[in-house]
Amino acid sequence: MRVDTAILDEAVAEQPFSGVIAIDVGDERTLERAEGFLHRGLGVPMRADARIAIASGGKAFTALAVMRLIEQGSMRLDQRVRELLRDDLPLIDDAVTVEQLLDHTSGIGDYLDEAAEWEVDDFVLPLPVHALTTAEAFLPMLDGFAQAFAPGQRFAYCNGSYVVLAVLLERVTGESYHRAVRRLVLDPAGLDRTGFLPLNALPSDAAPGYLHDTGDLVNTLHLPVLGNGDGGVFTTADDLHRCWSALLDGRIVSSASLRAMMQPRHDVPDEQLRAGMGLFLHASLPVLVLEGYDAGASFCSWHIPASRTTVSVLGNSSEGGWPVMRVLRAAIEAALA
Repeated sequence: MRVDTAILDEAVAEQPFSGVIAIDVGDERTLERAEGFLHRGLGVPMRADARIAIASGGKAFTALAVMRLIEQGSMRLDQRVRELLRDDLPLIDDAVTVEQLLDHTSGIGDYLDEAAEWEVDDFVLPLPVHALTTAEAFLPMLDGFAQAFAPGQRFAYCNGSYVVLAVLLERVTGESYHRAVRRLVLDPAGLDRTGFLPLNALPSDAAPGYLHDTGDLVNTLHLPVLGNGDGGVFTTADDLHRCWSALLDGRIVSSASLRAMMQPRHDVPDEQLRAGMGLFLHASLPVLVLEGYDAGASFCSWHIPASRTTVSVLGNSSEGGWPVMRVLRAAIEAALA
């Protein structure tokens, strides 16, 4: 695929962009740019191997961990989640299944409503962020939301469904969500530089997430101290390409499970996407998509299976990545037209 350098330069300057842009084709990196700052206050320039949070892109890791447990017989797609929730979250309909949580058709009330009006510098979490270190710790925040519609009735993107899945992972495995995802997904895929980092103690190669395109205000008080089932994992451009390869090569889940996850189930016209089960797809082209937006994160990774091409934008500000993503999406569409 061809990317017009001048147009990309304009997109980088528009917000401006801070983060990493990478295109990998097979074993060759054909484009790599590190823009802006890894740490603004200290004046540390961005680096191509920086670990950057990918917000809702991390939902795929939750889905893959669940699919691993299903393959092992520890869970079932048609399993009623009430079997594992027991008396917790009583407003979740008893008919809701694991599959419906995975494909956003459960109808459960969402603790973080994507349709609600909010600004990136709003404090949206009702619990102290430092207490949110496990999925179980989210239970008080997930409680009290009535069903929005009957289970299976329609598609509605839901953050809460993926935190509920994380709770189920903890109960089935007896491990923390983070340890279970490491064992079931990250280690088999060889993702050594992907994981859940505490926002209040980031290592030197991890980029803080900045709320705005200028200034030093970071997202430490706006997100859980550790990312959980609905997003917040830190990763690198290298690991994203490695992850797509591992997924297609059958090193995370079986080919049958991957086909089920890749099968388009619902159109998502507002996002120009189609929804699979834990994965998203381009609206009309054979391209797999991970996407994330949050306070301090603007992210997308596209993968073209036919050519083993990965195009990733990892932004460490809330808005800076979107102009770059529009340019790269257009380049992908032109290449596949």
